[in-house]
Amino acid sequence: MDGANGELLSRIAAGDGHGENSSYFDGWKAYDTNPFDLHHNPDGVIQMGLAENQLSLDLIEEWSIKHPEASICTAQGRSQFRRIANFQDYHGLPEFREAMAKFMGQVRGGKVTFDPDRVVMSGGATGAQDTLAFCLADPGDAYLVPTPYYPAFDRDCCWRSGIKLLPIECHSSNNFALTREALVGAYDGARSQGIRVKGILVTNPSNPLGTTMGRGTLAMLAEFATEHRVHLICDEIYAGSVFAKPDFVSIAEVVERDAPGCDRDLIHIAYSLSKDFGLPGFRVGVIYSYNDAVVACARKMSSFGLVSSQTQYFLARMLSDREFMARFLAESAQRLAARHERFTSGLRGVGINCLPGNAGLFSWMDLRSMLRDKTPEAELELWRVIIHKVKLNVSPGTSFHCGEPGWFRVCHANMDNETMEVALDRIRSFVQQEHKAKAKRWAARAPLRLSLPRRGGAAAASHLALSSPLALMSPQSPMVHAS
Repeated sequence: MDGANGELLSRIAAGDGHGENSSYFDGWKAYDTNPFDLHHNPDGVIQMGLAENQLSLDLIEEWSIKHPEASICTAQGRSQFRRIANFQDYHGLPEFREAMAKFMGQVRGGKVTFDPDRVVMSGGATGAQDTLAFCLADPGDAYLVPTPYYPAFDRDCCWRSGIKLLPIECHSSNNFALTREALVGAYDGARSQGIRVKGILVTNPSNPLGTTMGRGTLAMLAEFATEHRVHLICDEIYAGSVFAKPDFVSIAEVVERDAPGCDRDLIHIAYSLSKDFGLPGFRVGVIYSYNDAVVACARKMSSFGLVSSQTQYFLARMLSDREFMARFLAESAQRLAARHERFTSGLRGVGINCLPGNAGLFSWMDLRSMLRDKTPEAELELWRVIIHKVKLNVSPGTSFHCGEPGWFRVCHANMDNETMEVALDRIRSFVQQEHKAKAKRWAARAPLRLSLPRRGGAAAASHLALSSPLALMSPQSPMVHAS
C-alpha cells in the first residue's frame, strides 16, 4: 500500500497481514485472468487450487426442489416469512442449532453427541478461526501448527488478532505424521524465545495432506494441552469428506472415550458446511467449545458475522432430514473415492505419486524428482512453469509452509469429469516433454564413448559404464526454467 493511504489507514489495514501476496493466492489470480472453459476457453488455466466439492451439489438441488417449504420465498414456505425475516438473535434459530448439533453427531458416525447450546455461528470457518483467536490469545501469543498447513490460517488466525503461528515440523519420512517429539520441540523452542504458546491448531482431516489423524495422536494432543495449559483447536471442516479407511475420529470422541482426564475447557472445534456440502457461498461456520466462557464470548462476537436467518431456516430443514443426510454422506463419499482414484491413478500412469490419502477434496502430489535442485526457489520455478505453460493452478508446498520442496496440493473435486481429463492430459504431456528434454540434455552433456582399452575385461566394462549418460544420470531431473 502506498504511503499516502498507509497514513490514512490503521497499521493492520495498511499492512500485508492478509497474506494475499503468497504464491497460494497468486495462482488464483492467474486463473482469474484466464479461466478455463471447455467450450469457450479451452486453452485457459484450470483451477486446481481451490478446495471445493462440486461432485454432489445435484443431490442438494434435488432435495430443495422436492422441499419448497424449506424456503420462505415460496408459496409453501411463505407462512414463516415474517418470523424469519425479523429474526436477529445472535444465538441463532433454535431449530438451526438443534439440527446442526444432531448433524455433527451424525457425520461423526453417531459416536458422540453435541449440545445445541454450545453451537456458535460464524461467517464460515474463516470467521470461526478469527473469533477463536480473539477469544483465546493476545497479540504476540502463538499457536503451534503441524506442517504443512492451510495457507489462509495465516490470515484467519493472525491478521486481526495479532497472534503468531509457529510450525511443528513434520516430514515425509513418516507421511508427515505428527509426533510428540516434534510437538515438544516446537513448544520448547517457542518458550526459549520468550513466546507464550496459547494453543495448538490442527486440521483433521488434514488440508493439504488429505489424511486423517489417528486416535492415539489426538489423545496425545489432548493430554499435552492439559499438561501445559494450552488450548487445542481442531479444525474438522472435512469431517464429512472421508471416503476410505481409516474412519474419521473426532476430538469430541477422544475427550469422551480416550482422554477422559483431559481438561475439556481447553478443547474447541471449528466446523462449516463449505467443504462437505460444497456450500461456501452460504457462509455457515460453527464454533463448538467445551468452555462456557469461550461460548459466551464467541456468541457475542458472532454478531459481526451472523449467518442469514433465511439460510439458517433452509439448512435447519435439510439437516433435520436424517434419511437424506445419510444418503448424501454415503453418495458423496463414493463420488469422492472414485474421483480420487481416477486422478491419482492417472498420475501414477506417468510416474507421479501422491501421499496416500483417505479424505478431503485434493491430493498431496510429489514432484520432488522434477525439481532442478532441492530448494524452495526450484519449487517455485517449477510451479511457474505449471501455471504459465501447463496452465494448471496447483498450489506449491512452500505456500503450506512445507519444509520439503517439491510437494504440491492439487484439488480435483471442484470440476466435472471432462475438465479433470483435460488436466490429466496436460500433466501427461508435460511429463513426457520433460523426459524427452532431460534425455537430450544428458545426451549432449555426456556423449557415449566406446574407446575400449586393449586388454578389455573388467576395466573395459568399467570405462564403458562411466562413459554412459545412463550411469551419470542424477535421480533429480532438470526442468525447463520459468521465464
